[in-house]
Amino acid sequence: MTQRNIVTLKWGDRYDADYVNKLLRASKRNLKGDFRFVCFTDDASDIDPAIETFPIPDIDIPERQIGTGWRKLCLFRDDLPLEGLCLFFDLDIVITGPLDDYFTYKTDNIAIIHNWVHWRKSIFEKRPEIGNSSVFRWRANKHAHVVEQYLSEKDWALNTFSPPQSYLSHCIREHMIYWPEGWVKSFKRHCRPTFPLNFIKEPKLPRDASIIAFHGKPDPDEALAGYKGNKIHHRSLPTKWIQKHWK
Repeated sequence: MTQRNIVTLKWGDRYDADYVNKLLRASKRNLKGDFRFVCFTDDASDIDPAIETFPIPDIDIPERQIGTGWRKLCLFRDDLPLEGLCLFFDLDIVITGPLDDYFTYKTDNIAIIHNWVHWRKSIFEKRPEIGNSSVFRWRANKHAHVVEQYLSEKDWALNTFSPPQSYLSHCIREHMIYWPEGWVKSFKRHCRPTFPLNFIKEPKLPRDASIIAFHGKPDPDEALAGYKGNKIHHRSLPTKWIQKHWK
């Protein structure tokens, strides 16, 4: 049986070790059978001993970009302590349902979220072919061309692509497929009611979603407590279902 790995990255101080530990516990609740949980980090303090920790691999990221998603490209190096299928999670996701299918869905490809756009932007234009790297899956040691390509065109890439996931999409396009639409949902796009209903209705949990991505703001802890934000349409009431799944 192919080795299954759940992989995450933790750097800086925006997310503490508890975010990593909650991902492990949620993965155990929602994934049948054995798997490795690996965290590449610059600080392994307070991370659950059941999680394998390693330093974040270097791929020559400029200092101004060291705290951004450009670091995810390091996961495509061919000398990491990984083998088999690897499912990457951003720390700011909440797992709400089974994960087994993420390791069996079209495994010859790199699977990623089809990035969401606001509905107004998709009325007259086709949804851009860009992946959202909050949740993606690849086979370890099989796609070193991503790192090689980045190193060969680093300055152009850093100056041309924003956000970094658009460059990742550029590099993996030949191998890229999207997760089925219902598997991963966005808290902002699919859970939070639109204004003015966000003032009176709690954000909902989409029925078939097994992962909720909290890209941008709010983070899961902020949504759980209730989020005000800087704009009235960003406000959300306390989201009680987070407590059940994010623990």
